[in-house]
Amino acid sequence: MDAVIESVLIGLGLAMDCFAVTLATGSSAGIDRFKTAIILAATFGLFQGGMTIGGWLLGISFAGFVTRYAPWIAFLLLTGIGVKMCIEGVRGGDTRERPSSLRAGVVIGLAIATSIDALAVGISYALLGVEPVIPSLIIGAVAFCISFAGVYAGIRLAPVLGTRVDFFGGAVLMLIGVKVLADHLALI
Repeated sequence: MDAVIESVLIGLGLAMDCFAVTLATGSSAGIDRFKTAIILAATFGLFQGGMTIGGWLLGISFAGFVTRYAPWIAFLLLTGIGVKMCIEGVRGGDTRERPSSLRAGVVIGLAIATSIDALAVGISYALLGVEPVIPSLIIGAVAFCISFAGVYAGIRLAPVLGTRVDFFGGAVLMLIGVKVLADHLALI
């Protein structure tokens, strides 16, 4: 039972980046809310759980390389997408009429970037000798639920944020990217 509670708590911690991203994305989505929520939640949940397993596999192979470069990859992905969204936000216009921000490549890029921490958790599982399957399923399920809620919370915030939603979302992504890199650099 303790392992389940621990996995839920780890999942909640890992899902906070997912929540921030889906909050920002949900506030600019607009076309089919339920479909958007399902796509984002499923993608983020799959990547959180999958990256935990992937991290475990990498951890049993070569942990040093992965832990050195993963934060830089997350930083570049998050800030790159964030800058693009900020530029769109500064240009103005109603971004809710343009579903291009939910292209598959963007969603997958965000899922990868926000699941780098799950990769690190998987590596730590390998180093500690923890079997990753059940914790990974729990982490993925928690990320699904948190991401789904994030989309709907973002939809509620859209009227408050107005037409500058992309700028807000981009700023959130850049801050997460900087946080990931700052956490990594503090460990060096």
